[in-house]
Amino acid sequence: MHHHRGSAAAALLGLTFFVASSASAQAGKVDDYIKAEMQRRNIPGLSVAVVRNGEIIQAKGYGLSNVELNVAATPETIYQSGSIGKQFTATLVMMLVEEGKLSLDDHIGKHIPDAPALWKDITVRHLLTHTSGLSNHLYRKINLRQDYTEDELVKELAALPLDFQPGEKWNYSNPGYVMLGILIHKVTGKFYGDLLREKIFEPLGMTTTRIIDEADIIPNRADGYRLVEGELKNQNWVAPKLNTTADGALYMTVFDLAKWDAALYSEKLLKRASFDRMWTPVKLKDGKTEPYGFGWMIGETRGHRVVQHGGEWQGFSSHITRYIDKKLTVIVLTNLVGVDTGSIVDGIAGLYDPELAPIERIAIQIDPKIFDAYAGEYELRPGFMINLFREGDRFWAQATGQSRAELFAESETAFFTKISNTGITFAKDAGGAVTHLILRQNGGDIEVKKIK
Repeated sequence: MHHHRGSAAAALLGLTFFVASSASAQAGKVDDYIKAEMQRRNIPGLSVAVVRNGEIIQAKGYGLSNVELNVAATPETIYQSGSIGKQFTATLVMMLVEEGKLSLDDHIGKHIPDAPALWKDITVRHLLTHTSGLSNHLYRKINLRQDYTEDELVKELAALPLDFQPGEKWNYSNPGYVMLGILIHKVTGKFYGDLLREKIFEPLGMTTTRIIDEADIIPNRADGYRLVEGELKNQNWVAPKLNTTADGALYMTVFDLAKWDAALYSEKLLKRASFDRMWTPVKLKDGKTEPYGFGWMIGETRGHRVVQHGGEWQGFSSHITRYIDKKLTVIVLTNLVGVDTGSIVDGIAGLYDPELAPIERIAIQIDPKIFDAYAGEYELRPGFMINLFREGDRFWAQATGQSRAELFAESETAFFTKISNTGITFAKDAGGAVTHLILRQNGGDIEVKKIK
């Protein structure tokens, strides 16, 4: 089962074949690039929008939104958001903060009466920034084929120990955002999805964005898919109630996300100061920062500031990257789970603006024996592993459900894949044993534990 809603570091090992281009990125090159990526990654359908200064300069669909009925994907195709939904939850929280209905420093027990004593130090800010310590094992514990009420989810989560003390660490947490949705309900008396519609989707004219509902008749809805040993299968079934939580359970089109992108340049929804706060890296207790704000990953591409987020869940992978300095936004929605949509977005951006193109890295020769200490299994999240192995003088990485990618050495501890923006650096303990690897991407660094 894929980790719920997917993290921004979803599928990291995809290689990006990058074609250099002139400043006026010809649509043909973008088409060729996208088609090549789709073929290589077995993506059935993909829709893209490229937005400059809040104006769409390209919106297009490729492949199939429904494989069984042979229906083409278009820019009007509706996909599941995955964790792209978190930025909407976070914006809604900030709207309530501006209205004085809650404060970022409120302890969540103030609004959730059945919060356990264990949660006494967790604030709204901790939930927004993935620093609450709420257990990531929630989705392992509950039955994804069963409906739970909000109060039942609180009870299930309350029975688990914290992963760490609030503010001590950063660890991408879907349950934290589930709790934000529940908190919004308690504070306002309204289901967070209804509030999103009233306060964000309707005012911005995001006509197709809504909470997932499998029962309703929804024109242009894509079907979701997964790969099982290279074979395309329909998405896993999940209980309807679990597909309404605030960690990313929306339907949307690239057109709607383009309207959203335009609104983020304005003060229609929030004051500029509130957006600035959302796009400020979180500071931990020890003074270190992590490249995440409120529902957005914060990073850079070749020195240019970027805010971005990916999502993957139940047959879909998505990504929105806002190259803020360039006033350029690229949105990619697909109907296959486990796709590194972030590297596809970067590839498209590089065709529109050569300054954003991925940098060529230089490989060096190292003694292949060095790699033997690194080989093994690393757990990015429950059910999603990265397996590293050596064949002769060559090193390989294979993530759950993906084809393998060759690793090239930059030094004896640093490796990269050609030419996605992914690097791997290995960390050892005092005794010289490898403890974890660090995935280096535009979105920041992620520690991945070695488990065998």
